[in-house]
Amino acid sequence: MIVEFGYGVLVLSFLVTVYSGVAAVYGVRKKSASWVESARRAQLLTFPLISISSLVLIYLLVNNHFEVSFAYEVTSLSMPAYLKITAWWGGQAGSMLFWSWLLSMFTSLVTLRKWDRDIEFLPWVILVSAVTLTFFLGMIVFFENPFSRFWLVNGNVVESMFQPVAATIFRPEDGRGLNPLLRHPGMVIHPPMLYLGFVSYVIPYAFAMAALITGRTDDRWIRITRRWSLWAWLFLSFGLVLGGRWAYDVLGWGGYWGWDPVEIAAFMPWLTGTAFLHSVMIQEKRGMLKQWNMVLIILTYSLVIFGTFLTRSGVLSSVHSFANSPIGPFFMGFVTLTLVVSVWLVIKRWNELRSETEMKSMLSREALFLLNNLLFISILVVCFWGVIYPLISELVSGQKVTVGPPYYERATGPLFAGLLFLMAIAPFSAWGHSTLQTLGRAVWKSILASLVLTFILFFTYTQNLYALIGFFLVALALFATTHEFYRGALARQKTQNENFFTALSNLMMRNRRRYGGYIIHISMALMAIGILGIELFQKETQGTVAQGESLIVGEYRVEYRELASWGVQSDGVNYTRAVLDIYENGIYLGQLYPRIDYFYDAEQTMTIPGQRSTFRDDLYILLVDWQPVSNSGATFKIYVNPLVNWMWIGSLVFLVGIIFAAWPDKDPEAVSARVKKSVSQTSAAD
Repeated sequence: MIVEFGYGVLVLSFLVTVYSGVAAVYGVRKKSASWVESARRAQLLTFPLISISSLVLIYLLVNNHFEVSFAYEVTSLSMPAYLKITAWWGGQAGSMLFWSWLLSMFTSLVTLRKWDRDIEFLPWVILVSAVTLTFFLGMIVFFENPFSRFWLVNGNVVESMFQPVAATIFRPEDGRGLNPLLRHPGMVIHPPMLYLGFVSYVIPYAFAMAALITGRTDDRWIRITRRWSLWAWLFLSFGLVLGGRWAYDVLGWGGYWGWDPVEIAAFMPWLTGTAFLHSVMIQEKRGMLKQWNMVLIILTYSLVIFGTFLTRSGVLSSVHSFANSPIGPFFMGFVTLTLVVSVWLVIKRWNELRSETEMKSMLSREALFLLNNLLFISILVVCFWGVIYPLISELVSGQKVTVGPPYYERATGPLFAGLLFLMAIAPFSAWGHSTLQTLGRAVWKSILASLVLTFILFFTYTQNLYALIGFFLVALALFATTHEFYRGALARQKTQNENFFTALSNLMMRNRRRYGGYIIHISMALMAIGILGIELFQKETQGTVAQGESLIVGEYRVEYRELASWGVQSDGVNYTRAVLDIYENGIYLGQLYPRIDYFYDAEQTMTIPGQRSTFRDDLYILLVDWQPVSNSGATFKIYVNPLVNWMWIGSLVFLVGIIFAAWPDKDPEAVSARVKKSVSQTSAAD
């Protein structure tokens, strides 16, 4: 009965969502506030309904209801309870339910806000949110039902939601278990972070569509959704970083990024979302790029749905992909429909979205921000073509072509270098008008310091031209950004008669968005150090050695000591671990323990590297193969990854920066009200 209850609540959620969208439109057409209010309440109801359905599914997962096909596919008796809960988003049907649950939560939060100033937006925000949620719930209810069960019919096992004629329930003794790659702690957090980013972008898109429909083309919709955009970008960014860490730890790539198609599918909305965050500042400050902002948020929303399609349809060869699914054509149809409608609305309001001022200087801040956006879109085009080209090739020629990392690296490298350069100089340009002379006076010290550092690196670290250019740009971004902190604090110190650190603190607190952005720029520069190190200086070797023999890579010597294998089937995992002695320039550093874990339930292995991490480099060793009988030899793959840990350091700085920028300020109206109240009470007391 509990299975039928969970599915019934899911169907009810679908019907309530459909009603909320229809009631919103009907309320607008009839100019009926009561119908719009009914739509709002219906949308609020979707969250508790989908929550109930989700709790039922989690109950089935945790309590080993293997007669439910989804529970059978993603859980097993050997899995701990916390992994069974996270299996909710470890399979296709469950992950789509999780997606819908997040969207219902966010849309409910939006409808609870005060709508006094923006009541004309309300029905259209409800409609856009309801259409999106209806699509996902429809895919779950009709195609990817997580409550479907196994039935035994004439000796054959069939899968169905409801009991077929003359069928009995079939309950396997154990489940297949979650894919071992998804049992890593990073994968416990990585998918929810990505989904939070994906779903959060639905809210700015809904307000943008409401602005187009109502003809309210000022920047009010941007101000309402500013923090939604920031938090969406935070979640998506951190989801990408966590995915990189997961790949580094368990995929055996020797790195954190392999230009995997589904990695790119999550990266593409990040590109447009980042461009959008920069572009909206120009609209707020100068009344410009309104058309750009509409296009960017539409692209971001479409890429979110497209990325979900790529992950769920199985059309791509990827370590992330699920099995082939019938929902692919529906996803493509939905992406196409929403994109066409959105573009039609933009065209309809195109003249109303014209800039309020003209761009008069090619070196002004708004011009540099526009160039910044063009670079982001260029990277997007490179990535999009790399993802869809194999699909087009297969449709046209019948042969599937693989687009590998060299294509992406050669095409995007100069574009990323341009972004680093703009990151350094854009903060020094002025709104409206700027000249080469004024920019030169502002950045010459940073350029000089960067050149000095680059010369030092030339004589002490590398003569690689591409590396030196990269390090120069990183140094320029770091020096220029920190100089902005210093210059601002010094100016405040003189005018406010404060000590330097007090002035710096007060300056940052009064300009959270600006200085949070600068912290993010610093984090990006730090992450770029790690990217340069692993891309340009990585060393690797692979070989089979007997006990007591060594492999040499760079300054490291790795000596194979022994190998052991243990574990029984009741434990769920068999561990095979090698013991290696590590030497650097003849100096003994300790031991590393690369291993391969075999999961009996899933009948799959997971490779765990042995790692030794320092600020200078990572020694990263994989156990590839071994001789189980004689134990006479084992095969290892060894990487030396210079500077890679700056990637993770930069990601932590990034988290600080985005939280600082998005942290809510005190409401000026509330502060003013408290001050007036305090003054009136003091006057009364006098």
